[in-house]
Amino acid sequence: MAKTILTVDDSPTMREMLRSCLTGADFNVVTAEHGADGLDKLQESQPDVVITDINMPVMDGFEFIENVRQSQVSNRMPILVLTTESHQDMKMRAKNAGATGWIVKPFVPEKLIDAINRVMP
Repeated sequence: MAKTILTVDDSPTMREMLRSCLTGADFNVVTAEHGADGLDKLQESQPDVVITDINMPVMDGFEFIENVRQSQVSNRMPILVLTTESHQDMKMRAKNAGATGWIVKPFVPEKLIDAINRVMP
């Protein structure tokens, strides 16, 4: 059975790029437009891995990660950050919030899929 990935990104173009890349690798993909939407979709879809951006309206990626980690159901779920940010302090903030890994955009599809497979339960 195919594993499910939840992608959280405010850019429609990035959501479509991720959907195309991940469905091509035989993953089911659920998309969300921002962190609050991501929390709703997380409950509905129970994904195996989450990929989130950091800079988003409504609820940013840091707050989203913190909320996911507070949940008993999803507190151990792998969360990969996929963002244009590369500052070390932001990486540390994401790690401290509970992120599993960090990937800088633009992403290489093969490397993203490899990262997903490494963290997937």
